[in-house]
Amino acid sequence: QYDRVREMASSGFGRFGGFPGTGGPGTGGPGRVRVEGAPFDFGGRAGDVGDLGDLFSGLFGGRGARGPTQPARGADLETEVRVSFEDAMAGTTMPVQIRGPAPCQRCRGSGAEPGTPVATCPRCAGTGTETVNQGLFQMTRTCGNCRGSGRIVEKPCRDCAGSGVRHTTRRLQVKVPAGVQDGARIRLAGRGEPGGPGGRPGDLYVVVRVRPHALFGRRGADLTLELPVTYSEAALGAHVEVPTLNGAVTLKIPAGTAPGRTFRLRGKGAPRTRGGHGDLLVTVRVHVPQKLSREERDLLEKLQEAQKESPRARLGPEA
Repeated sequence: QYDRVREMASSGFGRFGGFPGTGGPGTGGPGRVRVEGAPFDFGGRAGDVGDLGDLFSGLFGGRGARGPTQPARGADLETEVRVSFEDAMAGTTMPVQIRGPAPCQRCRGSGAEPGTPVATCPRCAGTGTETVNQGLFQMTRTCGNCRGSGRIVEKPCRDCAGSGVRHTTRRLQVKVPAGVQDGARIRLAGRGEPGGPGGRPGDLYVVVRVRPHALFGRRGADLTLELPVTYSEAALGAHVEVPTLNGAVTLKIPAGTAPGRTFRLRGKGAPRTRGGHGDLLVTVRVHVPQKLSREERDLLEKLQEAQKESPRARLGPEA
């Protein structure tokens, strides 16, 4: 569209209708040339296509006039802590050590020596960019006076040389809430890398890794437990002690309990973030001993003789 207008302007008449500057059909009024289907107008005399700064600013993502440059926000950081299963259930506080850039303590991140001013760049008026005329075009580039910061530090901080940042080791404390799950991310606002001079710092994300427990598994807020019982306990019924987070409780195993049956102990699971607790899911596993005493073997053989016909009888007369 730009090339078509230049061709039309150089010839004094185009196939867009009307002469430049006449206000005839196809023009945008006196002194304006309008291109059909184009989202812009060119003003001026024939051969004068005006200021294309707005056109190319739009083509390449520009926004026209810019306000003062906003200080850059600092990058986010991420680290890990490992906690035991018991600590994850009860909640704890863990130390975290971060090595990297941090705000300069002397200038508090401003980059200027304490007591000295930080001025707005007079060349770019704080925008961080300057416009350079290149004949027909206008080019926008990083301000060479302030190097894009929009600020002028008259006397740089002697500790950080005006950067506002120093590399150091920071030691923090992170509170791990009760009931935290493996892989949870805890956000510490403003504890990441420092921003540019005057900018907000990033955040620190702490990923919690929970060590597995020897007995308990987990499904959300519910805990799981496999409870071994003997054959006689499953067949005759029994009262069995079951471990929980707060001590053992007694679970009644009804007579004839099949292997794999799950019992739910309400409120005996992991703490919920909004209060309360999940449940403890206890699954019965019938323990088969690998070695038997002589007396146990004799008793089981007698039981086997007594139950020889029982499985077939349960299948019905067609079996």
